[in-house]
Formats: sequence, C-alpha cells, structure tokens
Amino acid sequence: MPSLSARENWRLLGESAASLEETPLASLFATDPQRFSRYSIEAAGLFLDYSKNLITEEVIGQLLALASECELADQVAAMFSGQPINTTEQRAVLHTALRSQADSLMVDGTDVMPLVREQLARMGRFVDQVRSGQWRGSGGRPITDVVNIGIGGSDLGPKMVVEALADPTDSGVNTNPVKVHFVSNVDGEHLLQTLVNLDGQSTLFVVTSKTFTTLETLTNARSARRWLVDQLGSDQGLEQHFVAVSSNAAAVAEFGIAEANRFEIWDWVGGRYSLWSAVGLGIALAGGMEQFNALLAGARRMDHHFLTAPMEQNMPVILGLIGIWNRNFLDIPSLMVMPYDQRLASFSAYLQQADMESNGKSVTLDGQPLAIKTAPVVWGAAGTNGQHAYMQLLHQGNERVASDFIVAIQPREGSPFADHHPALVANCFAQAEALMVGRSRSAVESRLLADGLSQAAAGQLAPHLIMPGGRPSNTLMMERLTAETLGALIALYEQKIFVQGALWGINSFDQWGVELGKKLAAEIIDAMAGDGEPDLAADRDSSTAGLVQRYRQTLAGRSGD
Repeated sequence: MPSLSARENWRLLGESAASLEETPLASLFATDPQRFSRYSIEAAGLFLDYSKNLITEEVIGQLLALASECELADQVAAMFSGQPINTTEQRAVLHTALRSQADSLMVDGTDVMPLVREQLARMGRFVDQVRSGQWRGSGGRPITDVVNIGIGGSDLGPKMVVEALADPTDSGVNTNPVKVHFVSNVDGEHLLQTLVNLDGQSTLFVVTSKTFTTLETLTNARSARRWLVDQLGSDQGLEQHFVAVSSNAAAVAEFGIAEANRFEIWDWVGGRYSLWSAVGLGIALAGGMEQFNALLAGARRMDHHFLTAPMEQNMPVILGLIGIWNRNFLDIPSLMVMPYDQRLASFSAYLQQADMESNGKSVTLDGQPLAIKTAPVVWGAAGTNGQHAYMQLLHQGNERVASDFIVAIQPREGSPFADHHPALVANCFAQAEALMVGRSRSAVESRLLADGLSQAAAGQLAPHLIMPGGRPSNTLMMERLTAETLGALIALYEQKIFVQGALWGINSFDQWGVELGKKLAAEIIDAMAGDGEPDLAADRDSSTAGLVQRYRQTLAGRSGD
C-alpha cells in the first residue's frame, strides 16, 4: 500500500492548498451566497458550520476521495464490529458498545453486550442506593459527598461531564443528594483541598484505575484511606466508604476493597474513551442514572449518524477531514477549542487528552516512521474569558491557529440570568467572523480619519490595528446543553479523532509515550530516598542526577536544622 503522502489525492490537495494560498477567506463568501448552507451539517441535535474554512468544492472532493482511497468506511466498520484495531496491544476498540443497544456483539468469542447491560444494571442499583440514602457510611449516616480518585481518562471525562450537567437551580425533590468531587493530581494539595471540609462519616471514595497500578491514583487512594481511618477512629466499616472501578480484581482486593464493591472495565475500553462505562460512576452519582442514560443516548445518536450518513454529509468525517486539511496542507499547528458555555469550562482539557494522546504519534501501524504531521496541539478555555486572555495572538499573531467554537442557542432552562445569553452568543459569532474577515489597512485608516486623527497620525497608528484575517474556524451549535446533546458532542469528537488517525495510518488507541515518564518517575522516587549518593544509573544525564542530589541535600539540611 502506498504511503499517505504518495497517494494521488494527497498530491492534488497540496496543489489546491498552493493555489488558495493568496485567496482571502472572506472572498469565498462574496462569490458564493450559498456557502453557509453548502458547508453545514445537522445531526444528533448538533449543527456544524464549517464554511469559515479555506475550502472549495474541489478541496472537499479531494478530501473525500482521499478518505475513500484510505478505505475509511472499512476501517469504521472494523472498529464497530469489534476487530482488534488496536494492533500494538491486540485489542478491540469498543467504547461504542457501551452506549449501543445491539442485541449482541462478539469479541474473541464472547458476546460483550450482556456484560454491558449487566454493568449498567449494577451501576443503576448502586446509584439508586447512594442517592436515596440507603447506602450508609459505617456510622449509619447517608452519603453526602463522593470523591472520585483517578487520573487521565479516569478523571478528565467524568469531571467535565459532571461540571457540565450540574444544575444549581434545581431544588426540592430533585436536588442532588450527593456532591461529587474529583482528585487526580499526586500533589497532596489536591487531596487536601478536597477533603478539608468533608466529613468522613458521610464520604464515599470511588477509586478509578483500569490497572489499579497507576502511581498517582494509588498514592491518593492510600492517603484517602488513612484520612478516613483518622476520621472514623478505626478501620472498621471502611467497606462502606470505598468502591473501585478496575479490571484488576486481585489488586483491588489487596487494597482492601471488597469484590462486591468493584465495577468492571474491560480491556476493549480505552481509558480516554471510558466515561461511558462504570468509569462514569461519578456522573451517574451526581445526576442519576436517567441523566447518565440520556448521555449514552446522545452518543448513540451520533454513532448512528457516523455509521449511516453519506461521507459528504457525515459530521465526524467532515470535521476530521477539515482538521487534516488545516494541519497537513495549510500547516496550522494548533486547534483552539472555545466553548461559549461556562459549564463546558473543562471541555478543552478533556479534549486535549482525547486528541493528543490518541493521535500524537509519529509511526504508522506497521512501525514505519511517519513523514507527515499528525495531531495538532489542542488548547482553549471557556468564552468569553478566552477573548481576554489569548485571542490577541489569534487575531494578530504571526502563527495561524484553527478554532472550534461551541455554543448553545438557549441558556440553561430556568436560569435567573438568561438575559446574559444573547451577549454570550453574539461574542461567539463575532469572534469567528473577526478571525475570518480581519481588518485591512484601508478600513483602519478610514476609521481613524473619521475619528479625527490627521493623515500622518492615522498612518502611524494603522499598522497596529490591522488584522490579517483568514483564520479558519468551525462553529458547533445546539439548541440547549443537555445530557443528550453533550453525549453527541463528545461522541462527535471521538469519531473525528478516529477518522484522522485512520487516514494518517496510526494507532489512535495506544499511548506508549505516557509509559516512559511513568517508568523514569518510579526510578527517580527510589533514588530520592536514603542517604549518600543518589542510586541512579551511571548513564543518567547530569541534569536529572543533579536535581535529585539537590533535592536530597535540601531535605537533609532542613532535617538537620
């Protein structure tokens, strides 16, 4: 099979990019009054406007032809059917099964759908017990606070969803009976700040780790157990305060959590795609199983669209192809994601892992060096805050950035501050427009002259007010942010990431780059302990060895004071 860059449509796309290099993006709207309707898609409660990208019908045709050349449809089918497309770990990739309603789905001779349904039923029973007050702490008090201890995929996704769906306006019988907190950082400050105002008698810990070997998670879990023993006055009744989400039954039991309190996660569910599983227990505890099921339903609607819509009207496919166009042909190295919704303040952080850990690869599936660039740097913040932080660089910096804007047409139902919402939405639309159209020198000078400046003063100030424009963006809209539309949004980005990895010919479902840092950290922790010279390998670089030595000397000096 030819490499991606050797394919005919890759070459044609390069030629198209070169021919469009001097074309003002705004001019494409001037010549095509139907551009907005031509380059927009609606699916699963979401509306995508991708017209503010430097694309033409020819470019879209070449991108779709490239997808066909790379047999994208076959790769999609392979993932949904449970084939082991995670080739470096010989695993299926079936997070989509967690939200599926299929009767059966075979993986290595086992029908996984009964397992999924059984786990959802177990989650439902447990969530109902905790939220109704039937599940009680060792002192007989109902649970008021749940602390999820995890990191990466065991933290970012569930935390983001809990924040997005929390409803402070809800009152009376629908008030959430528990508050869910998240601890991820091994820095003791994170655990301290979370536990300082909690009561151990009414606190439940959910330790979430697929392997139950993750250093940060186990360090925090052991400290949480110690804190709880101090709170309770003994280690009796701890089983009422700890549950686990893990595939490692032996390690969970060794920690002291009963098997009856362990929820399963399977090896065909990747960590950063796991919020749909029992890893999302915190989501269900915060909002109830009905809300969790609505989240699954929204994702399922997007999966159905992804599987059935024609490529040219397929939202994940188009979003993925636009990303490849911007990254590989327009040489745009980063993607700013700005949700104009404070509830989605953690969405960009969640997406960083989902995208950069999935597609931050430099070798092909067959282990060959990849000559082209893959995942962009993903970053962002909630609008309008981001406008007052980094948008200056996007408008006038000399490095182009692509953007995704996300906004709900209507605010939270029942919000006492709904009158703010038009200003929020207007800012979203305005930023996308400003990035595209920019502001020319002639427009700047005309404005300055109209404001009363002299010709000389206007000419001197004008260069500082020019904005080149031509910055591409997508805008994603929904009527309201609900559990269902949020599920569709998350699934959209999951499938977009898959599309890009499939075309780049990489494995989007392993993360070997994460492992090296873990291994080195374990070695350094051992070297930081004890007296004398650090026990580091002789070939360790002098910087790392010197830092460890300085750390030890500083602690030794302090202990000698």
